[in-house]
Amino acid sequence: MEDLEKLEKDWEALSHKLINLMGKKPDLNSVLFLIGVQELGQGNRNFSKEEKQDLMHIAICKVLSLSGYYELEGLDKDGWPHWKLVKKLPFFDLLHQEKLLKLHIIQYFDQEVQL
Repeated sequence: MEDLEKLEKDWEALSHKLINLMGKKPDLNSVLFLIGVQELGQGNRNFSKEEKQDLMHIAICKVLSLSGYYELEGLDKDGWPHWKLVKKLPFFDLLHQEKLLKLHIIQYFDQEVQL
C-alpha cells in the first residue's frame, strides 16, 4: 500500500507541474498525448483522430521502453517513430495497467524532460 501512496503522490506532483504547461490538470490520456507529441518532435499542430491514436501508441511504447518492453525500430519517411515489442507485457487488469503507465510516465519525466 505504501508503494501505491508514493505513486499517487508522485503522480500528483507531476500533474501540478503539467498544470503550468497545459493550463489545466491533465488526465492520463492527456499526458500520453503530450509525450507522443514530444517524441514525434514535429511540434504541436492539429492532428487527425488517427494521428492522435498513433501519438498515444508512440507514448505508451516510449514510456514502456524504459523497462525494456519496447525498442525503437526507426522512423518512417514522415518522421514517425515505429516500435517493436521485445519483452512480453504481463497481463494486468485496467487498474494495474494504469499504475504501470503512471509509474513509467513519472520515470520518463524524471529522466527525459525537465519541467
